[in-house]
Amino acid sequence: MMRTRPLKVALLGCGVVGSEVARIMTTHADDLAARIGAPVELAGVAVRRPSKVREGIDPGLVTTDATALVKRGDIDVVVEVIGGIEPARTLITTAFEHGASVVSANKALLAQDGAALHAAAQEHGRDLYYEAAVAGAIPLIRPLRESLAGDKINRVMGIVNGTTNFILDKMDSTGAGYQEALDEATALGYAEADPTADVEGFDAAAKAAILAGIAFHTRVRLDDVYREGMTEVTAADFRSAKEMGCTIKLLAICERSKDGASVTARVHPAMIPLTHPLASVRGAYNAVFVESDAAGQLMFYGPGAGGSPTASAVLGDLVAVCRNRRGGATGPGESAYAALPVSPMGEVVTRYHISLDVADKPGVLAQVATVFAEHGVSIDTVRQQGKDGEASLVVVTHRASDASLTGTVDALRKLDTVRGVASIMRVEGE
Repeated sequence: MMRTRPLKVALLGCGVVGSEVARIMTTHADDLAARIGAPVELAGVAVRRPSKVREGIDPGLVTTDATALVKRGDIDVVVEVIGGIEPARTLITTAFEHGASVVSANKALLAQDGAALHAAAQEHGRDLYYEAAVAGAIPLIRPLRESLAGDKINRVMGIVNGTTNFILDKMDSTGAGYQEALDEATALGYAEADPTADVEGFDAAAKAAILAGIAFHTRVRLDDVYREGMTEVTAADFRSAKEMGCTIKLLAICERSKDGASVTARVHPAMIPLTHPLASVRGAYNAVFVESDAAGQLMFYGPGAGGSPTASAVLGDLVAVCRNRRGGATGPGESAYAALPVSPMGEVVTRYHISLDVADKPGVLAQVATVFAEHGVSIDTVRQQGKDGEASLVVVTHRASDASLTGTVDALRKLDTVRGVASIMRVEGE
């Protein structure tokens, strides 16, 4: 028999995502009640600008006092979609203290203070769910921490930011430069007026921290993630990538070391072969490639941002948390038992594509090859073109550590015959 008292939901934030959450809660109310086993009622909406007209939301539910809303005591679930660190952190912990579970889409806060938030949820016997924090509508968090809970995950690699993928896809398909592609992304609404968080990799790094923590049962904070943006990627880099049968993507990569004793988490542009599933991810879409011992290779694909896709993930969590609430249980919390160390970027081993501007004269290739050999970096292929006394030298290495490659490049810059290092890019997905 359906429970008569509705489960009450407080919504913190009513922007693009929050308004869509409220709309779905209203239009799908009967279906949600049937799936949960009890009605779900929007009990309050905290906003900064109460005078703004919000279609479909009772003005009597709107308040600017978010703290009072989460302290009411009769709230079952708080949905936090305001973003940022504060006041979101304080509001979430206050919600736990006053008996509410929390559904959040706040990747920045979870990447920075996820351990503390999980501890607060556990202390008060409440749920903390955050499917919407990574990759929008794509079911990813729940498969990692529930469906694959009995497996050993070795690598998670993916495109987790739609803005950067749109820009890089345009550069690849049209030959446009970075700024031209960014301008188009801005005009179409894919990029914010200030795109720094996206193009410099901050957004993807926060998601990488969350994914690594879940995948490897280890606490990984934002500060543990190596981050490199994509603003230096050029049309020339794409031409080089095509010559290798590759394209370029901004990737979030979380992986376990071969001996299983440590993990790494990083975000940076990389060349990937056109044969890799991630190479075909176009436009503003996201995709995440997971490799595990038993399941093998899995890929999750779909829209990674936007009001409706993100709201879909929020509502999925809301249903799960309400079911737990109704049954007097809680879902999975933090799993950090492995407590593996996070290795620095210098220890990461991968392939590299290095483009050098050099003097067009005999002996240059031999000098460059000697430098690579002295630093223990093995060369896979070399391509040289030149005229009028100047030349370009493209070197693709076998797998080498980031530290050894850095030492190699520093030594190359000291050669009289090397005019400059045009670009350095990692090669992944092989």
